[in-house]
Amino acid sequence: MSARQAVASLTGATAEGAPAAFTELPTPTDTAAPDGPLAWQGYDESRARAATRTGEDESVICGTARVGGTEAVLISFEFGFLGGSLGERTGDRLEAAYTHARERRLPVVSLIATGGSRMQEGMLALLQLQRVARQSALNRAAGLPQIAVLRDPTTGGGWATLGAGADVILALPGAQIGFAGSRVRPPDADPSAYTAEAQLTAGHIDAVVRQEELRETVGRWLALLTGGGTGAATPDGGPAPLAAAEPPAALGHAAPPATGWGAVSLARDPRRPRAEAYLAAYFTGRESISGDRAGGTDPGTLCGFGVREGRTVAYAAQCGTATLPAGYRTAARLIRLADRLGLPVLTLVDTPGAANDAEAERSGAGGAIAELFAAVATARVPVTSLLIGEGGSGGALALAAPGNTWATPDSYFSVIAPEQATAILKRPPEETRATAGQLKLRPQDLLALGVIRGIVPPAGT
Repeated sequence: MSARQAVASLTGATAEGAPAAFTELPTPTDTAAPDGPLAWQGYDESRARAATRTGEDESVICGTARVGGTEAVLISFEFGFLGGSLGERTGDRLEAAYTHARERRLPVVSLIATGGSRMQEGMLALLQLQRVARQSALNRAAGLPQIAVLRDPTTGGGWATLGAGADVILALPGAQIGFAGSRVRPPDADPSAYTAEAQLTAGHIDAVVRQEELRETVGRWLALLTGGGTGAATPDGGPAPLAAAEPPAALGHAAPPATGWGAVSLARDPRRPRAEAYLAAYFTGRESISGDRAGGTDPGTLCGFGVREGRTVAYAAQCGTATLPAGYRTAARLIRLADRLGLPVLTLVDTPGAANDAEAERSGAGGAIAELFAAVATARVPVTSLLIGEGGSGGALALAAPGNTWATPDSYFSVIAPEQATAILKRPPEETRATAGQLKLRPQDLLALGVIRGIVPPAGT
């Protein structure tokens, strides 16, 4: 698929069958010396042949278009032009695209298909990666979302900058993705490790999306990532503070338990509503992110963005399992992204505690929990938390908002699980139930202690 075909497939077609409007940005003036900066013999001829073959005069086209109703800057690579490689002229165009996005306050969508840096321009081509990285960082600091769509192939510096540096990373099925291209990998390298599916499993991309679903998916993501809103203006005409997300209504038991052990029993009941049920009831539509970008995923931690009463709310939710280090890192990534984009955050707390096996320790459990504590503590956007089940020690507290945590009637929060407290205190096992009462872990105890703001009732009560 060519660069222009990729743009047309993303923007859709008009009733007459013509591609939707794509307005190309002005092309920066070309001041390249004959045969490029290295006077590489035959380089001009190679570019001329590529131009004749593709109809493009460089490996990337940049412009603006609407995708699913949201205007965005589109960057599309032409792999047929010298393998979609990055040279100085490519860098000129990419910098102009990012600058235009900042000037117009637009998100950036990159449709990537590249083999890396252009050898015929040597180190000057490689330096374009620093240039692109800086432009991406400037847009990130400006609070503008970036979405990458990885086509086949996406390797080298294009993957390590526009691809892996995006806020949300989507890939086409089977796309070849990796820093090392197919011709420079070790001869015994497993080719399946360099696929979109492998990168998803390893937590490096968010989703694999079929071509026919791409336009709708990118359109939903653009709407979500640009769908904040601060509410009504203040009396002096300035923007109102960003309103916090309201806590969801309880979906389980309506009455708090009579005893501490009763609270533990309700929270551990396998029939109790879990995070997926709460998210489905709370949002009218949502998209999820996946992975910690460090080689890990946690199926027991759901993160993403959803629509609640017309505005976007970011969410991070534990599903009742022991949370893995990758889960904490993914939640921290979600909160930092929401903070940059000015979107409120909802967290659902439900875990018996952090995973504490040897693999979790090797994966940096302590550092991952610390990262999440810091993300919540430093967030400039409001964070709302709801305890929907077990609140096991620091592994649960890391996802709880200081001063804005609520609880359902069938939940508990404890400094440690009653069984573990009993063992540490050297009490016989039969005293576990009494210990649970002493820990004051019921929702009403937590409210009396000032740990939570309130106990949420079921909807309609």
